[in-house]
Amino acid sequence: MTYKEILFFIGKSLTINHENHNRVLVEEELKSNKIDWDAVVKVSTSHYVFPALYCNLKKADFLHYLPDDLVEYMKRITDLNRERNQQIIEQAKEINDLLLENHITPIFLKGTGNLLEDLYDDITERMVGDIDFLVSEENLYKANKTLLNAGYYTTSKKNKGHRHLPRLIKRNRIGAVEIHKEIIKKKYSNHFNFNSVYHSIKNKKGARFLSNKDKLKLVVLSYQINDFGYYYKNINLKQGYDIFLISIKNKELISQEFTLYKYFNSYMGLCSIVFNTKQIRYKKNKHVNSYIKIGLNRIGKKNRFLKFIKNWQSRTNLLYKSFYNQESRNLLFSKIFNLIWIKNKLGFKPNL
Repeated sequence: MTYKEILFFIGKSLTINHENHNRVLVEEELKSNKIDWDAVVKVSTSHYVFPALYCNLKKADFLHYLPDDLVEYMKRITDLNRERNQQIIEQAKEINDLLLENHITPIFLKGTGNLLEDLYDDITERMVGDIDFLVSEENLYKANKTLLNAGYYTTSKKNKGHRHLPRLIKRNRIGAVEIHKEIIKKKYSNHFNFNSVYHSIKNKKGARFLSNKDKLKLVVLSYQINDFGYYYKNINLKQGYDIFLISIKNKELISQEFTLYKYFNSYMGLCSIVFNTKQIRYKKNKHVNSYIKIGLNRIGKKNRFLKFIKNWQSRTNLLYKSFYNQESRNLLFSKIFNLIWIKNKLGFKPNL
């Protein structure tokens, strides 16, 4: 199986309990005994959907098609992730109660928000890194101070212009915490920010998170803009799976008048093709058709030249901004005098 065939197989497998046509296609492939399971494990792990793949195959009663040792391994990893996510949920609730007591309203984002809202049939489906939440700009440093007073601490320093404060950690707590004042890069934040989402936030058992419409925007735009997905025209199955599940719930289409619509619509189109579903809705036009064609062509190919160009552009832009912007200048100096950062750029492996 090629990388592209494996990616499409995993994408379809993540929808089999909602899309009957994909259920039929996946079962046919499973019966063929031609699945390269080592490659499936590698790709699903790299895309952080390994537990979600197991859960969907189990719910569809397809595990008997898999090698026994693989099922045992998948179950063990999935159980470990369930335990981790339960701790993430408990920690997020603890943070939520603490901030509310101090008259600060956190809006939980990304994986943590999805877990608190019960987006997934099983909490283990989502692999979560940090606990991200958004607060108003006037409460940004108050929220940070509140957590510092509660035993959290940071080991890093970051430019004040970044969309979130330096990551906070706490002994005996599993999740690192990122307090956001913005959710996408500053250049685009006027079009999608705290003020634009606050009026439609949802409340469940005292925890706040984005509306389904704004969740879709966040998943797509954070990947397309923050992670340069629009530039590389590639796909990440973790974000794609979130988009699929949120799209099932969200019946409100994103207006084409939305300033960042081209970033949104193009990625929705690519995800729709890879997951082989009409649940992920997008508007067909020349731009999105071209985007999908290029994106499909790049699947499985290394974009080293594109990454080199993008890194060069980012560094040149930072250098240029440092001449007139104090925040950019601080960030540039912090990198110049950061020995670990310099070693990484020179190709030296960090001491572990």
